[in-house]
Amino acid sequence: MTSTPHTLKAFDEEQNALRALIRRMGEHAQRALDDALRCLLEHDAEGAARIVARDHQLDDMEAQAETHVVQIIARRAPMADDLRDLIAAHKIAGTVERIGDYAKNIAKRVPMLEPVGEAASPSPLPVSLLPEMGRVAGAQVHDALEAFITRDATLAAQVCASDRVVDDYYTAMLRSLLTCMMEAPQNIAPATHLLFVARNIERIGDHATNLAEMVYFAATGQRLGERVRGEDGVRL
Repeated sequence: MTSTPHTLKAFDEEQNALRALIRRMGEHAQRALDDALRCLLEHDAEGAARIVARDHQLDDMEAQAETHVVQIIARRAPMADDLRDLIAAHKIAGTVERIGDYAKNIAKRVPMLEPVGEAASPSPLPVSLLPEMGRVAGAQVHDALEAFITRDATLAAQVCASDRVVDDYYTAMLRSLLTCMMEAPQNIAPATHLLFVARNIERIGDHATNLAEMVYFAATGQRLGERVRGEDGVRL
Protein backbone atom coordinates (compact mmCIF):
# COMPACT_ATOMS: atom_id res chain seq x y z
CA MET A 1 0.00 0.00 0.00
CA THR A 2 1.37 3.41 -0.97
CA SER A 3 1.76 5.92 1.85
CA THR A 4 -0.20 9.15 1.57
CA PRO A 5 1.63 12.51 1.66
CA HIS A 6 0.13 13.12 5.11
CA THR A 7 1.55 9.85 6.41
CA LEU A 8 4.97 10.56 4.92
CA LYS A 9 5.01 14.03 6.46
CA ALA A 10 4.09 12.65 9.88
CA PHE A 11 6.82 10.02 9.58
CA ASP A 12 9.39 12.68 8.70
CA GLU A 13 8.30 14.80 11.66
CA GLU A 14 8.64 11.84 14.02
CA GLN A 15 12.11 11.04 12.73
CA ASN A 16 13.16 14.67 13.02
CA ALA A 17 11.89 14.78 16.60
CA LEU A 18 13.92 11.68 17.40
CA ARG A 19 17.04 13.17 15.85
CA ALA A 20 16.54 16.38 17.81
CA LEU A 21 16.24 14.40 21.04
CA ILE A 22 19.47 12.52 20.33
CA ARG A 23 21.20 15.80 19.51
CA ARG A 24 20.13 17.16 22.92
CA MET A 25 21.51 13.99 24.50
CA GLY A 26 24.83 14.58 22.78
CA GLU A 27 24.95 18.21 23.90
CA HIS A 28 24.20 17.10 27.47
CA ALA A 29 27.00 14.49 27.39
CA GLN A 30 29.51 16.93 25.88
CA ARG A 31 28.67 19.56 28.49
CA ALA A 32 29.10 16.97 31.26
CA LEU A 33 32.56 16.09 29.93
CA ASP A 34 33.63 19.74 29.63
CA ASP A 35 32.31 20.55 33.10
CA ALA A 36 33.91 17.48 34.66
CA LEU A 37 37.34 18.41 33.32
CA ARG A 38 36.90 22.01 34.43
CA CYS A 39 35.93 20.84 37.91
CA LEU A 40 38.98 18.57 37.97
CA LEU A 41 41.38 21.38 37.09
CA GLU A 42 39.72 23.86 39.45
CA HIS A 43 39.13 21.29 42.20
CA ASP A 44 35.45 22.24 42.19
CA ALA A 45 33.93 19.45 44.27
CA GLU A 46 30.52 21.12 44.45
CA GLY A 47 30.38 21.50 40.67
CA ALA A 48 31.41 17.88 40.27
CA ALA A 49 28.61 16.81 42.59
CA ARG A 50 26.12 18.69 40.40
CA ILE A 51 27.37 16.82 37.34
CA VAL A 52 26.78 13.51 39.10
CA ALA A 53 23.34 14.63 40.28
CA ARG A 54 22.10 15.63 36.83
CA ASP A 55 23.22 12.40 35.16
CA HIS A 56 19.68 11.03 35.52
CA GLN A 57 18.54 13.58 32.93
CA LEU A 58 20.52 11.72 30.29
CA ASP A 59 19.06 8.42 31.50
CA ASP A 60 15.58 9.88 31.11
CA MET A 61 16.31 11.10 27.58
CA GLU A 62 17.62 7.68 26.59
CA ALA A 63 14.36 6.12 27.82
CA GLN A 64 12.39 8.70 25.81
CA ALA A 65 14.42 7.90 22.68
CA GLU A 66 13.84 4.17 23.12
CA THR A 67 10.10 4.72 23.53
CA HIS A 68 10.05 6.99 20.49
CA VAL A 69 11.80 4.40 18.32
CA VAL A 70 9.43 1.62 19.40
CA GLN A 71 6.38 3.79 18.73
CA ILE A 72 7.57 4.81 15.27
CA ILE A 73 8.26 1.20 14.29
CA ALA A 74 4.88 0.08 15.62
CA ARG A 75 2.95 2.86 13.86
CA ARG A 76 4.81 3.16 10.57
CA ALA A 77 6.26 -0.33 9.97
CA PRO A 78 9.34 1.19 8.27
CA MET A 79 11.48 -0.83 5.90
CA ALA A 80 14.99 -0.74 4.39
CA ASP A 81 16.79 2.57 4.97
CA ASP A 82 14.18 3.93 7.40
CA LEU A 83 14.28 0.85 9.58
CA ARG A 84 18.07 0.79 9.57
CA ASP A 85 18.11 4.45 10.57
CA LEU A 86 15.74 3.86 13.49
CA ILE A 87 17.73 0.90 14.78
CA ALA A 88 20.88 2.99 14.59
CA ALA A 89 19.14 5.79 16.49
CA HIS A 90 18.23 3.35 19.26
CA LYS A 91 21.82 2.13 19.56
CA ILE A 92 23.22 5.66 19.35
CA ALA A 93 21.01 6.85 22.20
CA GLY A 94 22.35 4.07 24.41
CA THR A 95 25.95 4.88 23.46
CA VAL A 96 25.49 8.59 24.22
CA GLU A 97 24.10 7.66 27.63
CA ARG A 98 27.25 5.64 28.32
CA ILE A 99 29.38 8.62 27.29
CA GLY A 100 27.54 10.61 29.93
CA ASP A 101 28.37 7.90 32.45
CA TYR A 102 32.08 8.27 31.70
CA ALA A 103 31.83 12.02 32.23
CA LYS A 104 30.08 11.33 35.54
CA ASN A 105 32.89 8.96 36.52
CA ILE A 106 35.42 11.74 35.90
CA ALA A 107 33.41 14.07 38.13
CA LYS A 108 33.39 11.46 40.89
CA ARG A 109 37.20 11.55 40.96
CA VAL A 110 37.36 15.29 41.70
CA PRO A 111 36.92 15.09 45.50
CA MET A 112 39.59 12.37 45.64
CA LEU A 113 42.29 14.62 44.18
CA GLU A 114 44.18 17.58 45.53
CA PRO A 115 44.00 20.75 43.40
CA VAL A 116 45.77 20.11 40.08
CA GLY A 117 45.10 23.32 38.15
CA GLU A 118 47.16 26.48 37.71
CA ALA A 119 46.36 27.68 41.24
CA ALA A 120 47.76 24.52 42.79
CA SER A 121 51.33 24.05 43.95
CA PRO A 122 53.70 22.68 41.31
CA SER A 123 53.00 19.03 40.62
CA PRO A 124 54.97 16.40 38.69
CA LEU A 125 51.72 14.90 37.43
CA PRO A 126 51.07 15.44 33.69
CA VAL A 127 47.63 17.03 33.99
CA SER A 128 48.15 19.42 31.10
CA LEU A 129 47.26 16.73 28.55
CA LEU A 130 43.80 16.09 29.97
CA PRO A 131 42.00 19.24 28.70
CA GLU A 132 43.23 18.73 25.13
CA MET A 133 42.51 15.01 25.27
CA GLY A 134 38.98 15.82 26.47
CA ARG A 135 38.56 18.47 23.77
CA VAL A 136 39.45 15.98 21.02
CA ALA A 137 37.15 13.29 22.44
CA GLY A 138 34.32 15.82 22.79
CA ALA A 139 34.83 16.96 19.21
CA GLN A 140 34.60 13.34 18.06
CA VAL A 141 31.27 12.95 19.86
CA HIS A 142 29.99 16.19 18.33
CA ASP A 143 31.05 15.24 14.80
CA ALA A 144 29.64 11.71 15.08
CA LEU A 145 26.26 13.06 16.13
CA GLU A 146 26.38 15.77 13.46
CA ALA A 147 27.01 13.00 10.93
CA PHE A 148 23.94 11.21 12.28
CA ILE A 149 21.73 14.29 12.05
CA THR A 150 22.86 15.04 8.48
CA ARG A 151 23.37 11.40 7.38
CA ASP A 152 26.91 12.32 6.39
CA ALA A 153 28.83 9.07 5.81
CA THR A 154 32.03 10.94 4.92
CA LEU A 155 32.09 12.80 8.24
CA ALA A 156 31.39 9.55 10.07
CA ALA A 157 34.40 7.93 8.39
CA GLN A 158 36.57 10.91 9.36
CA VAL A 159 35.59 10.48 13.00
CA CYS A 160 36.70 6.84 12.88
CA ALA A 161 40.01 7.80 11.28
CA SER A 162 40.71 10.30 14.09
CA ASP A 163 40.26 7.75 16.87
CA ARG A 164 43.98 7.12 17.24
CA VAL A 165 44.54 10.76 18.27
CA VAL A 166 42.82 10.16 21.61
CA ASP A 167 44.60 6.80 21.89
CA ASP A 168 47.95 8.57 21.46
CA TYR A 169 47.07 11.04 24.23
CA TYR A 170 46.13 8.15 26.50
CA THR A 171 49.39 6.34 25.78
CA ALA A 172 51.36 9.50 26.59
CA MET A 173 49.42 9.98 29.83
CA LEU A 174 49.93 6.35 30.83
CA ARG A 175 53.68 6.51 30.33
CA SER A 176 54.02 9.81 32.18
CA LEU A 177 51.89 8.69 35.11
CA LEU A 178 53.75 5.40 35.46
CA THR A 179 57.03 7.34 35.52
CA CYS A 180 55.65 9.61 38.26
CA MET A 181 54.57 6.59 40.29
CA MET A 182 58.02 4.99 40.04
CA GLU A 183 59.84 8.20 40.94
CA ALA A 184 57.89 8.94 44.13
CA PRO A 185 55.53 6.69 46.12
CA GLN A 186 53.41 9.68 47.19
CA ASN A 187 52.42 10.11 43.54
CA ILE A 188 50.81 6.68 43.32
CA ALA A 189 47.35 7.59 44.66
CA PRO A 190 46.78 10.82 42.68
CA ALA A 191 48.37 9.35 39.56
CA THR A 192 46.02 6.37 39.78
CA HIS A 193 43.00 8.69 39.91
CA LEU A 194 44.30 10.65 36.92
CA LEU A 195 44.90 7.40 35.07
CA PHE A 196 41.24 6.51 35.58
CA VAL A 197 40.26 9.96 34.29
CA ALA A 198 42.41 9.49 31.18
CA ARG A 199 40.94 6.03 30.68
CA ASN A 200 37.40 7.43 30.85
CA ILE A 201 38.25 10.03 28.21
CA GLU A 202 39.81 7.32 26.03
CA ARG A 203 36.63 5.27 26.34
CA ILE A 204 34.57 8.31 25.31
CA GLY A 205 36.69 8.49 22.16
CA ASP A 206 36.06 4.79 21.54
CA HIS A 207 32.31 5.29 21.92
CA ALA A 208 32.43 8.25 19.55
CA THR A 209 34.02 5.91 17.00
CA ASN A 210 31.27 3.37 17.65
CA LEU A 211 28.71 6.11 17.04
CA ALA A 212 30.36 7.01 13.75
CA GLU A 213 30.40 3.39 12.63
CA MET A 214 26.67 3.10 13.37
CA VAL A 215 26.03 6.31 11.43
CA TYR A 216 28.05 5.07 8.47
CA PHE A 217 26.09 1.82 8.39
CA ALA A 218 22.74 3.63 8.70
CA ALA A 219 23.64 5.96 5.83
CA THR A 220 25.22 3.45 3.45
CA GLY A 221 24.15 -0.04 4.48
CA GLN A 222 27.83 -1.01 4.66
CA ARG A 223 29.94 -1.65 7.74
CA LEU A 224 32.95 0.60 8.00
CA GLY A 225 34.92 -2.13 9.77
CA GLU A 226 34.77 -4.26 6.62
CA ARG A 227 36.53 -1.66 4.52
CA VAL A 228 40.20 -1.99 3.63
CA ARG A 229 42.70 -0.35 5.99
CA GLY A 230 45.68 1.64 4.78
CA GLU A 231 49.24 0.83 5.73
CA ASP A 232 49.04 3.17 8.71
CA GLY A 233 45.98 1.36 10.06
CA VAL A 234 43.45 4.05 9.15
CA ARG A 235 40.33 2.80 7.42
CA LEU A 236 40.12 3.97 3.84
